[in-house]
Amino acid sequence: MTVLDMLAELNDIVNNAPGVPLTGKIMVDGSEILEISRNIDLSLPDDIKEAKWIKDEKDRILAEAKGEYEKIIVNANKQADYMVESNEITKKAKERAEAIMKDAEDYAMLLKMKTYDYVDNMLFDMQGRMDEMNMKYFGEMYSNLEKTFNDIAHILQNNRDEIKSMAIKTKNGEEIKL
Repeated sequence: MTVLDMLAELNDIVNNAPGVPLTGKIMVDGSEILEISRNIDLSLPDDIKEAKWIKDEKDRILAEAKGEYEKIIVNANKQADYMVESNEITKKAKERAEAIMKDAEDYAMLLKMKTYDYVDNMLFDMQGRMDEMNMKYFGEMYSNLEKTFNDIAHILQNNRDEIKSMAIKTKNGEEIKL
């Protein structure tokens, strides 16, 4: 059962609980509420693992993009060196090498920008889901859970800010240190 399912069950229990006359309060089975609360606490590490997976996926995608960029640059340099050795086509070789370098840089830039966009969208989606769960289900009774969600949202926002910064640096031609 997911955290959302457990929260929905908790919501159903509260909504369907009998009222105490003249008090505006309801009666619920405390042990049932505590059991659901314990299950939610046990399920939260899965959501944290998902956030870690997103970060690891971002790192993997960036590493792949960097590897592809380096392969393209190495191939372009090899092709340029070969063409320079031939005196008859030195001028054409230089032009072709420059075109290949530009294509490689453009392609690497495109890969990086797509990677940043993909990771940002995943982080934004996760952040939205976390905010939605936080707003919908947690009140005073779960202030410790609210702090956890706020911490995760902060981490996700920091990751998004880092991705956006990397995108801007990439766009401006600055070197990115991983």
